[in-house]
Amino acid sequence: MQAIGDEPETAGPMIRKLLVANRGEIALRIARTARRMGIATVAVHSEADTAAPHVRHADEAVLIGPAAASESYLRGAHLLEAAAQTGADAIHPGYGFLSENPEFAEAVAAAGRIWVGPPASAIRAMGLKDAAKRLMEEAGVPVTPGYHGAEQDPAFLAERAAEIGFPVLVKASAGGGGKGMRRVDDPRDFEEALARARSEAAASFGDDRVLVERFVLNPRHIEVQVFADRHGRIVHLYERDCSAQRRHQKVIEEAPAPGMTEALRSAMCEAAIRAAAAVHYEGAGTVEFIVDGLAMAQGRADCFFFMEMNTRLQVEHPVSEAVTGVDLVEWQLRVAAGEPLPRSQTEIALSGHAVEARIYAEDPARDFMPATGRLEALRLPADAPALGIRVDSGVAEGGTVTPHYDPMIAKLIAHAPDREAAFARLAEALAGSHIAGLESNLAFLDRLVVDADMREGRIDTGLIGRRGEGLTGEPAAEALELALAGAAIAGLLARAGEALTGWRAWGRGWSRLRLMAGGAVHDVALAPGAAGALEAETALGTVVFRAHALGAARWQVQTGAESLVVHLHTGSDTAG
Repeated sequence: MQAIGDEPETAGPMIRKLLVANRGEIALRIARTARRMGIATVAVHSEADTAAPHVRHADEAVLIGPAAASESYLRGAHLLEAAAQTGADAIHPGYGFLSENPEFAEAVAAAGRIWVGPPASAIRAMGLKDAAKRLMEEAGVPVTPGYHGAEQDPAFLAERAAEIGFPVLVKASAGGGGKGMRRVDDPRDFEEALARARSEAAASFGDDRVLVERFVLNPRHIEVQVFADRHGRIVHLYERDCSAQRRHQKVIEEAPAPGMTEALRSAMCEAAIRAAAAVHYEGAGTVEFIVDGLAMAQGRADCFFFMEMNTRLQVEHPVSEAVTGVDLVEWQLRVAAGEPLPRSQTEIALSGHAVEARIYAEDPARDFMPATGRLEALRLPADAPALGIRVDSGVAEGGTVTPHYDPMIAKLIAHAPDREAAFARLAEALAGSHIAGLESNLAFLDRLVVDADMREGRIDTGLIGRRGEGLTGEPAAEALELALAGAAIAGLLARAGEALTGWRAWGRGWSRLRLMAGGAVHDVALAPGAAGALEAETALGTVVFRAHALGAARWQVQTGAESLVVHLHTGSDTAG
């Protein structure tokens, strides 16, 4: 479906210099497209980001404040000063920070600069979930049955919950990301859940208002990428499935959604376009739906409900780019400059399947607690394009993940002719990645992308929670891992293969170490074996192996009939 208005007016002047009001991988990603289009770029940075990759790769950079985001990236006045100082004629907010702040959008326009985003009126209309859902009902977009009104008396809300029928979901009217959200299965728990949701909403968004909705069992999170210009044209770029979540935060996203029928796709994409038209949208936006997974599996097309509209570019936008061949940032820049959409709906076709994994500095074994520290080693697939992999990252080896910002390290995006091949490519890319110096979710992602239900498309938002420690538990140490770590620490690995390594006139020389792995202490004894091999004795077993350096902390390891490539990094106090 495509909404077509009058013939486009003459486009405004093309952007000459773009200030990216963000940091990390999204700032780098925007700058890449701008550079390809011949647009000069200006990076902004806090004191903590002075040496960050997004700063080094920009044409100009401006310091905007201390490390805390509240004193730098969230200071609209500082960003506008940087634009004036550098002569930037446009500002792209990326995602997060001020990207959905209508006051900042208005301030950019008032300063005579181009805002690369939707109108402030559209941001406001979709900013409060309760008001947005009332607007969507009027526009004929299906919404989840529930109470979206202004009355907030606890007794009144409890009555509405009883009418809706348990289980229900209490959700903050403002904000998102799972904050201020509580599922309630029993009426007796409603009062406490309401109080907690309100408290969290007030702390996170400065607004304790909530709405109450029916909880959709076996829910899937499917969203539609939409794009509109100022000439009345609106198109969709199909759907993405973002059901694989932890703590209501997305981890794996893919396009198109597995199990999607043409009838459901048509209904959902048409509803997304109606949603965008209802707020006179411009630019890139995402309409998010909650889908009844059981009804979808039965082939029904009336199984989706509007959740919210994100009035910005999404973290997972690369999977839509992969399957449509569209550079969404280029479209944003062209539409912001007044140009019509580059393609009509009939010119946007699906090609293959794409899946994205978000690599975070976090500890899955401790409820995905964010991790901080120095990236002693960061190895992402060097031959990514040849593998059908795109790597988006905003950090570099030797850099620091601080507590001030989102702990994302990178996104790996695999594109292939079909879903099975895309997941296989992603699994290979994850296996070829290595991080040392701080905790990360790499091992968790390794397990998730080969999970049987994930690979077969039997997913919903509760999948990760149901798997529990099978996905998130700390990996148990293995004898070979202990042997390699011990050999590296003892300085034996670099000499592996030398026939006389560790030779003594009175017998073999043993090196004995005590290692900590997975919270347990392990004793390891190492000595030279025959023909340049190393022998390691551990409580987990005895291992005899040979190792050959491949460079860049990669080793070819031979043990028995098995041969494998491992990453091995030694830092100040770690071997990983």
